[in-house]
Amino acid sequence: MKVGFIAMSGVRCHNQELMEMGLNLPGFVERSQVIASLPSLGLLTLAGLTPEHVEVSYWEVPDIHALDGLPGNFDVVAISSFSAMIKDAYTLADRYREAGVTVILGGLHVTLAPGEARAHADAIVIGEGEPVWAELLRDLERGQLQPCYDARGRPFDLAEAPMPRFDLLDISTYNRLTVQTQRGCPYHCDFCAASIRLAPGFKTKPVAKVLAEIRQIKSLWKHPFIEFADDNTFADNRHGRALVEALGPEGLRWFTETDISVARDPELLRLMKASGCAQILIGLESPTAEGLTGVETKADWKRRQADHYRKAIATIQDAGITVNGCFVLGLDHTDTTSFEAVFDFVKETGLYEVQITIMTPFPGTPLYERLKVEKRLLQEGAWELCTLFDVNFLPAKMSVEELETGFRELGRRLYDDAFIEERRRAFFRRQSDLRQARALAEGA
Repeated sequence: MKVGFIAMSGVRCHNQELMEMGLNLPGFVERSQVIASLPSLGLLTLAGLTPEHVEVSYWEVPDIHALDGLPGNFDVVAISSFSAMIKDAYTLADRYREAGVTVILGGLHVTLAPGEARAHADAIVIGEGEPVWAELLRDLERGQLQPCYDARGRPFDLAEAPMPRFDLLDISTYNRLTVQTQRGCPYHCDFCAASIRLAPGFKTKPVAKVLAEIRQIKSLWKHPFIEFADDNTFADNRHGRALVEALGPEGLRWFTETDISVARDPELLRLMKASGCAQILIGLESPTAEGLTGVETKADWKRRQADHYRKAIATIQDAGITVNGCFVLGLDHTDTTSFEAVFDFVKETGLYEVQITIMTPFPGTPLYERLKVEKRLLQEGAWELCTLFDVNFLPAKMSVEELETGFRELGRRLYDDAFIEERRRAFFRRQSDLRQARALAEGA
């Protein structure tokens, strides 16, 4: 049996004015382009669970419209996709089925919208793939494939995680590879469409497993850049500290996403820097407490952090770790003044990197359901607009046009070459000053 693991890897903005103004400007969608170009760790993990007698290969399809025929010669394909590309994934799945190939669909979008996915697949996987993959393959080989494999209620222990099949990749085509150290997040932001929607709760992978995966990558790529494919790497401080202590001797450069609380632990920051942390991405969402109201639905945690943002950013960047600060435009408690507020905050704090996005109602999220009830969705089921740069809702305190115009103008200002250079020079000047101050203190 030949199985093809196929990732739909492209993301296209549908807002024509944004495209014309230059979504290819350095920095504007740099982070989203990185995400789109990362290999599908979920598919590589399932490949790692596939028995040796099954022939496997991995493919990426950035643009179905550019395809000449169907990738590979398979008996079965397993396809995964972002919400923004799911309709292209369905088209590809339909083509494979017409060609007599069995199609398995899974991933976050399929989990959140299983009803629509069933129409395009011979079988779908809901939730985490690992608990059901062996059963699915056995059923395939027996000719008894079931239409749905639901892993909800069968939580997967990351201590049992297989080695992803990094060897299936053409390493030369990537500028970073992903390793997962945990799943889930203790917080519940209403717009979040991360792995917490696959399986609720928070769990960590044993550090020894993480190191084994990194060393496997190093056997293929001598000096890799690693991105931890986590929702919040340091939500568990003890696990995070053990991780960075173990990473120290590995000679890595790495990037991850976490929350602002890492700034409270100077020793953790020191260990992170010593272990090769180049940058952390933090979802700041809004520079004001008012703008953050209700974003985190359990305890309004995000709002309670707003007063600490400036000090926290300074602490992290003084430790030599750059911060990629992410802001969401169009939040319900923000109006047209939010654009200037974001710009002023970035200028004041000297954030090394900035990412701005549009509030996006992803399927299955509390945000989507709330906007649907409030009749504020512009187009239900328009998953192709889930790009983070397209507006698909009626903002609470501004018009759609004001949100789109404000977003474009803020992007022009934030990603102006001179403004980027100003912030980066300031970071390196500050690092030089701190080194000199430490040298003087040690000399004294």
